[in-house]
Amino acid sequence: MGLKAGIIGLPNVGKSTIFNALTKSAIPADNYPFCTIDPNIGIVEVPDNRLNAIAKIYSPKATTPTTIEFVDIAGLVRGASKGEGLGNQFLSNIRDVNAIIHIIRAFETNDITHIDGNLDPIRDIETIETELLIKDILSIEKRIDKLNKTIRMGDKDAKIELSIFDYILPKMNDGTLVRNIPLDSKQKQILQILSLLTNKPTLYVLNIDENQIINTKTIPNFNNLINFINTKGDEIILLSGKIESEISTLNKNEIDFYLKEYNISEPGLNKLVKATYNLLKLETFFTAGEKEVRAWTIKKGTLAPKAASEIHSDIERGFIKAEVFSYEDLMHLKSETAIKDAGKVRLEGKNYIVQNGDIILFKFNV
Repeated sequence: MGLKAGIIGLPNVGKSTIFNALTKSAIPADNYPFCTIDPNIGIVEVPDNRLNAIAKIYSPKATTPTTIEFVDIAGLVRGASKGEGLGNQFLSNIRDVNAIIHIIRAFETNDITHIDGNLDPIRDIETIETELLIKDILSIEKRIDKLNKTIRMGDKDAKIELSIFDYILPKMNDGTLVRNIPLDSKQKQILQILSLLTNKPTLYVLNIDENQIINTKTIPNFNNLINFINTKGDEIILLSGKIESEISTLNKNEIDFYLKEYNISEPGLNKLVKATYNLLKLETFFTAGEKEVRAWTIKKGTLAPKAASEIHSDIERGFIKAEVFSYEDLMHLKSETAIKDAGKVRLEGKNYIVQNGDIILFKFNV
């Protein structure tokens, strides 16, 4: 499934540096605002040790991971919602993504200026989110004008949509992001069509230096920031754009040595990709055989026929059943034949909800 995560933040917080390390790209990451203007796009593999473990058993000709698309969006500034700093263009780029990765700067350096002159992560978050919220309010007010004209023509659906806006707009004017407003499933479905900026799931990434990785006490107002994010019900991860940039140029042995030196369990970018995957409420199922072992991305709660459509629409259309066994059983019994002999292969129908880690062979007829 096509998934995009947009990387946003103020200018000079390290967005392009992190994007380059993440995607093995070489876009400019210079010390001046709006170094990035047009969005840069990169496709990143989702690290999953299960895929390699399955491949060791099947020895396929090809091993194919699942991926997420990351978009490096130019830095936003105060007044972006009114067009400051080419803000309207940049805000439109955010509208096209499924999730937001909000980069916040905590590293100190005289070589890279902060647009507001000093470090204050909470202020920086509020600056960006205020601009997103103002843009959403303007979008809704414009939509309300159209709905009022439609309602006069007797459109009942327009009345339902307008009632939702009457409910959320006062809360938005009070500073509440759309994703933090309690909504029922029907309201969420209707709002999804508008692709509101503050309705997108958001992951916060604190960009720190190598010393702060070792000792978080050196991060300015760190505890206040964590409490601020937790109160919002969101998640924050820490990584060093500088370290990740250096790691991205190393081979595996050098990476392992580098990580041990900083007492890091895995590259921060792996955590970022995994956290983005979880943020979007995604999970993975696998197909396995001699030709290929492959990971596939689906939303949690996906039924078997819909999961099959990720492979090909014909499989969904002609779906008969799914032969399913678990990754855990494969690791325990070491072969597909042993799994069948143990009676661990299940035949599932159209109402089966695919589980994370399922290994599936779809049966279909078209």
